Amino acid sequence: MERLRNIVILTGAGVSAESGIDTFRSAGGLWEQHRVEDVATPEGFARDPDLVLGFYDMRRAAVQQAEPNEAHHALARLDAAWDGDILLVTQNIDDLHERAGVADVLHMHGEHLNAWCTACGTRSRWTGPLITRPPCPACGESALRPDVVWFGEMPYQMERIYAALADCDLFVSIGTSGAVYPAAGFVREAKANGALTLELNLEPSQGSHWFDETRLGPASELVPDWVSEMLGE
Repeated sequence: MERLRNIVILTGAGVSAESGIDTFRSAGGLWEQHRVEDVATPEGFARDPDLVLGFYDMRRAAVQQAEPNEAHHALARLDAAWDGDILLVTQNIDDLHERAGVADVLHMHGEHLNAWCTACGTRSRWTGPLITRPPCPACGESALRPDVVWFGEMPYQMERIYAALADCDLFVSIGTSGAVYPAAGFVREAKANGALTLELNLEPSQGSHWFDETRLGPASELVPDWVSEMLGE
């Protein structure tokens, strides 16, 4: 571990699934009741804003009832103890990494607990419903939408992510499907810059063959074991 200093960690839905957060693929969840095109695209929002706002109101409420699991807590432990640089990039739009204690989380797909005003561009912390068309705290317009990156929109802070991938010694992907770009391409970007690459996942992802090593199992078991290994415990 001596030559490993800078780490980029990418987390996906598999990390939060064990906290009860629905994934695209979970049976019986909210996503199963809706087409992605209807609730996760700008076109769907333009077509039926009440459907989209109601859907995200339910998800926002559910996130606030969930609790961080052992994977979240283990990553917070690594974040606090590691003497190099760690950038934790998440595709998840919950706040479970923060509540577990990770100091700096980059939400590339936005956050459930933020609202974005399409009138003035301000992003505000938001825990209540949006379907009632509340006014923007900054400008007063009733033009708030979920601060979530929908299909067809550009993920957040890509320049910062690619700069970290260019400078990392280790790239770790946890609980991701390897199907959604640009995140699915991060492993190749890191490898091209000489980083070691590790996948921790419940099952092989679509990009497993790009990783130097893949470990399979629940995130709540794999991540604490890997963190203990990294910290020499």
